[in-house]
Amino acid sequence: MIARLLTLTAALLSTSALAQTPAKVSSPDGRLTVIVETSGEGRPDYQVLRDGKPVIGQSRLGFLLTDATKLERYFTISDVQIRAADTTWEQPWGESRYVRDHHNEMRVRLTEGGELKRQLDVVFRVYNDAVGFRYEFPDQPQLRQVNISEELTEFNVAEPGTAWWIPAGEWNRYEYLYNKTPLAEVSQAHTPITVKTDSGLHIAFHEAALVDYSSMWLRRVEGRRLKAELSPGSGGPKVSRTAPFNTPWRTIQIAADAPALYQSSNVILNLNEPNKLGDVSWFKPHKYVGVWWGMHLDTESWGSGPKHGATTANTKKYIDFAAKNGFRGVLVEGWNEGWDGDWYNNGAVFSFTKPYPDFDIEWLTNYARKKGVRLIGHHETSGHVANYESQLGAAFDLYQKLGIDAVKTGYVADAGGIKAPNADGTTRQEWHDGQFMSNHHLRVVTEAAKRHIAVNPHEPIKDTGLRRTYPNWVSREGARGMEYNAWGAPPNPPEHEAELVFTRMLSGPFDFTPGVLSLEGRGGLPLESTVAKQLANYVVLYSPIQMVADLPENYAKNMKPFQFIKDVPTDWAETKVLNGEIGDYVTIARKDRNSENWYLGAVSDEQARTLSASLSFLTPGKRYRAEIYRDGPDADWKTNGKSIVIEKKNVTSADTLTLNLAPGGGQAIRFVALR
Repeated sequence: MIARLLTLTAALLSTSALAQTPAKVSSPDGRLTVIVETSGEGRPDYQVLRDGKPVIGQSRLGFLLTDATKLERYFTISDVQIRAADTTWEQPWGESRYVRDHHNEMRVRLTEGGELKRQLDVVFRVYNDAVGFRYEFPDQPQLRQVNISEELTEFNVAEPGTAWWIPAGEWNRYEYLYNKTPLAEVSQAHTPITVKTDSGLHIAFHEAALVDYSSMWLRRVEGRRLKAELSPGSGGPKVSRTAPFNTPWRTIQIAADAPALYQSSNVILNLNEPNKLGDVSWFKPHKYVGVWWGMHLDTESWGSGPKHGATTANTKKYIDFAAKNGFRGVLVEGWNEGWDGDWYNNGAVFSFTKPYPDFDIEWLTNYARKKGVRLIGHHETSGHVANYESQLGAAFDLYQKLGIDAVKTGYVADAGGIKAPNADGTTRQEWHDGQFMSNHHLRVVTEAAKRHIAVNPHEPIKDTGLRRTYPNWVSREGARGMEYNAWGAPPNPPEHEAELVFTRMLSGPFDFTPGVLSLEGRGGLPLESTVAKQLANYVVLYSPIQMVADLPENYAKNMKPFQFIKDVPTDWAETKVLNGEIGDYVTIARKDRNSENWYLGAVSDEQARTLSASLSFLTPGKRYRAEIYRDGPDADWKTNGKSIVIEKKNVTSADTLTLNLAPGGGQAIRFVALR
């Protein structure tokens, strides 16, 4: 740990002086500047400049409260404190081993005039490529219980541009294809939302450290002005807290191009608190197979009966397959009672401790352990959180007893369909990303951590970097994954992965479940991909747990490309984005944390592309064997997605490779360090 913390100034100035003088702080390199001031009516606002030019124009700050006058007017700046910080910390697992946190911080105390004299702090941290800010409510008798109906936070984008976004407040949570529209046509969006301005600047809006608070959506109110819209609760305030407390950080990533935007995503981690769990070496990043894809193909069922997938015999087959090919985990869905009947609308029927009679969980966990494999638990709730929380301790106790050290949770329900418990035993409806679910997910993660269990939620609340604080929160869904390719409703289009990298992936790991080498969904529906792209996704779409999603028999038919899936790791020492444009293409290189080997993945949209990839990331003076898996000359997702060329060549850091990507295609390369 390298640490340097330097207080530059901490001056208490007179209210009258600061009311007239804006508070300013710049990034360590001086390129980004944040200015905070109050208007003639005492309305606080901020703006962000890059090289002296506005990126975010004057944007309001404040709150509407349900039971008190709004916090928005008659404020003066009564205190400004500025400090600098430069630390480096180590991730237990991640896209890179070490993360530098280099920023300047400005704390602005806002004091209300009149009789109330309420106080509110706004804290800004300015990095070379990002800005984060949050509100801090101090302990004060005039505002101890804070009931928030809405934030007034704005992001007034200074320049026209193009936005990539998915709708918020709609039925399907986060699982939408990305809209690409002028910024001035955005309606209400989930974050991260990414903007490329007309001058080429790349900006992404998100939040960090979402704890005991509602998720922030962004609603365009006029022109290019985006306003915070908090996810609703079951009624009354959207957030209820007792001071003192902090809101989540509101984040603005600012970069010259798309690759730099992805690299700037460390701001989401840096704005979270350090690891609270201590030694988490019990979690091992890994690949896993599972009783899963067959359900989406409709050749197997979650419920009991002749098509039941989670049988002892079928699971044994997957354990044997995992052991033979070096995969640590076997996910089993549909193992527990409750899947028969209309489980989607009645999650109260699920038991999280009782297996179906044809699933011998104790025998299977023992058998798997002898083979060096672990079962991965599955807790589908269908959004009935009241039922799940009533069984949470017993469910995790069972997994701990059996040695199951990872669980995939699920909240399959329409948005607004979470059933939360009331004190009298009844339930109420909540949103997937409101304050209640923010707290629920942390309850699950912390209870799991007590038993050394890792958690991977699907239909989750969005990622805001809490994996730093709770490293057993290893991945999640929260976007359109592979199952849509099975259903064909419609399947994910070729540009999907190149959009995800610069939108959803800015927030953190995504359990996309790649690796369908058959390139077929339900009824033979074709995936809009090539085999080489399926391989490349293991590098491009980061997660410390990666599913090997296809059926074992389909890998048996594709053993040569399957070798890359067997070889590619899931934990990295370094990550480099070599090139990319949002929704068009991207090339990412990552170094294995446990060897000197590097891996490269490149994916394209519906266009054939020729990309140049400098190998300067390799260690100078060292020779590597490049094991290349590339689209064949006749490859095309529409006509011949299975065309692939596998070849080897020796390379060094002085070389540059030409990557030829087919329509819907990709390329995957393993660089093996030679002695």
